[in-house]
Amino acid sequence: MAEERSGIAFSGFVISLVTTAAVHFGDYPDPMTGETKPPNLEGAAQMIDILVMIQEKTRGNLTAQERSLLEQVLYELRIRYVAATGGTNAPTPSVAS
Repeated sequence: MAEERSGIAFSGFVISLVTTAAVHFGDYPDPMTGETKPPNLEGAAQMIDILVMIQEKTRGNLTAQERSLLEQVLYELRIRYVAATGGTNAPTPSVAS
């Protein structure tokens, strides 16, 4: 299996994108600079959109566990985004599911 050869699991890939979203939300310091920056909601929205695209492009090809992980992180990131924007006119990530 290609996943075994490369050492990259789908779940690890998804979690890396979620971690990037967390950096954009200001939860963690920037891995390159070590600085905690103010939230970048446009960057967070982009990470959500990327995860939505992955969800759409992999539909029917994921295990139940992979599908569940993707659904759960998208739900949590969307809730987090709505809370962070407070209903303002910030860039809105896709809501397709």
